[in-house]
Amino acid sequence: MSGTSIVLGIFLMYWFLVSILDRRGTLEKYNISTFGPLPILMIRTTKGLKLLDVLARPRRYWRVFANIGIIMMFAGMIAMFLVIAISDLALYTSFLNDSVPEPGKYNSPRNILLIPGVNEFIPFTWGVIALIVTLVVHEFAHAILCRVEDIRVKSMGILYAIVPVGGFAEPDDEQLFGKKEEKKELPLTATIEEIEAWEQREKEERKLKVAKNEETASFNPEETKPVPEVTATRTQRARILAAGVMANFCVAFIALLLFFGPVLGAIAPLSDAMIVGINESSPAQRAGLQEDMVITRVDDTTVSTGMDLLSYLETVEPGDSLRIYASKDDTVSVYELKVPSSPEECFSGVPVGGIVEGSPAETAGIETGMTMIRINDTRMQSIASFVNFMEGTEPGQTVEVELLPSENYTGVLTENGTAVFNVQLAPHPTEGESGGFLGVIYGGSGILECPMLGMSIWMPQAKFYLEALKQIPSLLTEPVGWILLFGLPIYGFAGEGFRGFSGTIAQFYQPVGWAEPLGVGIFWIANSLLWIGWLNFYVGLFNCLPAVPLDGGHVFRDYTYSLMYRFTRNESVSERFSNSITASFSMLILFSFLFMIFGPFVGQWI
Repeated sequence: MSGTSIVLGIFLMYWFLVSILDRRGTLEKYNISTFGPLPILMIRTTKGLKLLDVLARPRRYWRVFANIGIIMMFAGMIAMFLVIAISDLALYTSFLNDSVPEPGKYNSPRNILLIPGVNEFIPFTWGVIALIVTLVVHEFAHAILCRVEDIRVKSMGILYAIVPVGGFAEPDDEQLFGKKEEKKELPLTATIEEIEAWEQREKEERKLKVAKNEETASFNPEETKPVPEVTATRTQRARILAAGVMANFCVAFIALLLFFGPVLGAIAPLSDAMIVGINESSPAQRAGLQEDMVITRVDDTTVSTGMDLLSYLETVEPGDSLRIYASKDDTVSVYELKVPSSPEECFSGVPVGGIVEGSPAETAGIETGMTMIRINDTRMQSIASFVNFMEGTEPGQTVEVELLPSENYTGVLTENGTAVFNVQLAPHPTEGESGGFLGVIYGGSGILECPMLGMSIWMPQAKFYLEALKQIPSLLTEPVGWILLFGLPIYGFAGEGFRGFSGTIAQFYQPVGWAEPLGVGIFWIANSLLWIGWLNFYVGLFNCLPAVPLDGGHVFRDYTYSLMYRFTRNESVSERFSNSITASFSMLILFSFLFMIFGPFVGQWI
């Protein structure tokens, strides 16, 4: 039985048990309720409410904090609305141009939800930690501002679904949003029986209300005094609602500041030479080397990249012995290898993975799929041979290139079955690069073949990737920086997504400086900070959207009412207009998300 089946079975049993206890009233007896139709338990308590009053004492500070939050909320509201509008416009344009993208993971419904284990971009462990921090920070910021504005907080507690998944604070909704009056009027044509039935229902409702008050008093003996009829003003309500978003932004700022600052500064590349393939019965296999190992040293020479390894092997003779230091799971081991005694087993040339358009190689007739075995009098033993030779050439120099032909080659061949080209090198197109330019792309996808040892080496550019991460804060002065930060776990730098220093990617890095005694602990810290920062940033922005029931929706409606009232001086008209405008934005945003999710499916269908 797979691990997924076991987890699913446990979850279904838990859901069944919660359903039974809810029907029997056992949960209600202990002041526990379910969160909507989901088996998420809201376990309430009044313990800690006095702590809220203590935390809320610097009221002036908290009001300044919340006022800044209102400004940040409107900035986030505009930014998120523009992102949605641009995304919808781009998808709509693709319909007009008949270039609708195929459905994929980026518009999958499961990836819209920020649920670790469901969303494939969010790792379960770090996602759960980040989600708990995000919810607790958001909810308790609301609770503290409630007490600052003298709005009662009825209870606090945790959200529980097999394991704790967050916290919540439960303010008095009637004080926060105003009491909802229900009209209980009888028509003038009501019969005597209907009037008597209506009076009886009124008596029962009053008894039920009294009983509920008594139950609340028994649950919280300290609250025996009647609750004063207080309703928050629109300004107070805006502060309370904006506090959650502001708290998320502050936590995101602190977490990402630590991540991009001292934490990334304490991580350095280990080596850019990972084994991704081993040939059967090769020297590498006989020595015990395995895939996913990172080579850090060969004999007494440090290996920083795969090219370092290949360059060193240029000095090795057939039959020599080697000591290779390779790391796996943070443990470096030494492996003894013996180079084959036959030169033919050691060297196989340099595969041509591609030809640069308009280059000397293309002009001469060199094709993809060929293998370079000689340039002038230098044998191309490996990619290192090719790189070293080209560094010693000059623009305008003519070289003779001998290659093994590809299967479909139809050109002239020598008696040895090889193709020979005389090529005049061009100046190198890359600024600052010396030597002539041939225009041959060696290998493919960063994979280097090492026939001498019978293995393939991958160079993931770990140093470049780490430097690119460190450059993100300096890009935040432009929109591209914010887009890069927002999409980092999803798109990364080239569509691959960056989910932290875990799994394979962690193999290429090591702790340095102050973090060296922590070992792999620095990667745990880095991953926690990355996901706490990103999830708080994302949740804060999402809550800014002008759509009820999100915080931004309530604030948008209140400020729309205030604006309308300045022009109409009529409360009912202003309320009706503000409700209509907010409802329209809510529906527009909902349909925009649906369009982004299902649009590609519709486009492929039609």
